[in-house]
Amino acid sequence: MASGAELAGRLEALRAALNSLELTPAPELRTCHVAEEDWANCWKAYYKPVHVGQRLVVKPSWEDYPVVAGELVIDMDPGMAFGCGAHPTTALCLKLLEKYVQDGATVYDVGTGSGILAIASALLGSGRVVAVDHDPVACRTALANIERNGVAGRVKVIQGDLLSSIEGKAGLIVANIIASIIAGLAVDVSKTLVSGGIFIASGIISERGPEVLAALESAGLSVVEQLEDGGWVALVAKANP
Repeated sequence: MASGAELAGRLEALRAALNSLELTPAPELRTCHVAEEDWANCWKAYYKPVHVGQRLVVKPSWEDYPVVAGELVIDMDPGMAFGCGAHPTTALCLKLLEKYVQDGATVYDVGTGSGILAIASALLGSGRVVAVDHDPVACRTALANIERNGVAGRVKVIQGDLLSSIEGKAGLIVANIIASIIAGLAVDVSKTLVSGGIFIASGIISERGPEVLAALESAGLSVVEQLEDGGWVALVAKANP
């Protein structure tokens, strides 16, 4: 937060909001000064190389990692706004991509964020990947990570709105977003997948899994697999012939 009068006003608003909750005991609001240059770097200490699935390793760009034969290493600089693959929603997607990406396939990554799923798709053998996000910061971060991993020749980044920004069919679509958006996207996914194509959907809290599953099936997709981790669900749906 800013300092001075602006900070005082924000703190007062926070105290008023906390008091309105009528919690017992009353919550206490504490503040401390954090130097901006410290915040710009201290978050990096929490990111370490992460093994996901059988072959994938997600490595922060500032960490050294001795690569083992057969491993596919994703070199990431997520920025302060994105993670490095450890969150269950991302890890579930990576595991499923490892299983379902086919050599030479076209993959669409909807809501790409840091670009991690698009990069994984390329490393796993897809021939063409389109990564889309409405956020320009995400697009810049994704593009930098894609170039860092040497897959810029196969991965295109588009700033736009979900699948409406992409032309053509895909063999696989992956979306790690939220349940309501995935449910609303189901019909477009069904129209965009080739016959027998795969949709991997994550970012779904367990309680909303049935809702998303119903939306996918209503759109003519068949749910063929479901994974859970830490209260999160990932669904795999297949386009019917």
